[in-house]
Amino acid sequence: LLFQILGAVILGFGIWILADKTSFIAVLQMSSPSLKTGAYILIGVGALTMLMGFLGCVGAVNEIRCLLGLYFTCLMVILITQVAAGLVIYFQKETLKEELHRIVINLIEKYDRLDDNERNLKDAWDYVQKQIACCGWTGAKDWENNEFLINQSMTLYPCSCSNSSKDSQKGSGFCPLDDTVNGTVTYADWPVHEQGCMDGVEKWLKDNLGVILGVCTGVAVVELLGMILSISLCKNIHSEDYTKVPKS
Repeated sequence: LLFQILGAVILGFGIWILADKTSFIAVLQMSSPSLKTGAYILIGVGALTMLMGFLGCVGAVNEIRCLLGLYFTCLMVILITQVAAGLVIYFQKETLKEELHRIVINLIEKYDRLDDNERNLKDAWDYVQKQIACCGWTGAKDWENNEFLINQSMTLYPCSCSNSSKDSQKGSGFCPLDDTVNGTVTYADWPVHEQGCMDGVEKWLKDNLGVILGVCTGVAVVELLGMILSISLCKNIHSEDYTKVPKS
């Protein structure tokens, strides 16, 4: 039962990644095919874990060694895969960081609320900037390369970046500058947050690193206990009795 619950959690997490349209996860999964592939893998692992939990229960109750052996093997494969994925992420973190930088910068440069293409992606990025209270990826200067703002002579700025309460209700698209601004306009004239979203995301990861590691460690411990219990039960079954196999 515990492994069926664990499988349901993993399955639900994968579905959430695909279905989420309003957070930073949405920005990644709609821009990077690798995250979408990872979500499908999570769904597959979750479904397999639920199936293995059921087979493990049947094998333990009816003392069927082949099912217990299959249960042990699948858990071992899943555990090894998780460890390998963790190592790949750890050693490729700089490459992943560069890929993330490229995705967000490209989104900022192409952002145009008048264009209905990829509206969900734009809504997700507006949500990120508003919730983290940040602007751009490395800073508001990133928005100086936006094609729409360049055509407007930088007299508009992203509403989701605003540090003014009057723009808090809108939260998306572009807002006009006050008429008091004269001469050449730059991002420094905008009433926006100075912090880039990269710093905000890194801070969130650091603040929640303990929780993330705790969940991953807990999952690994549960899987390891399942392997130990299944192999112990398998050794205690001295002879195979196929008459105990449930008949349909």
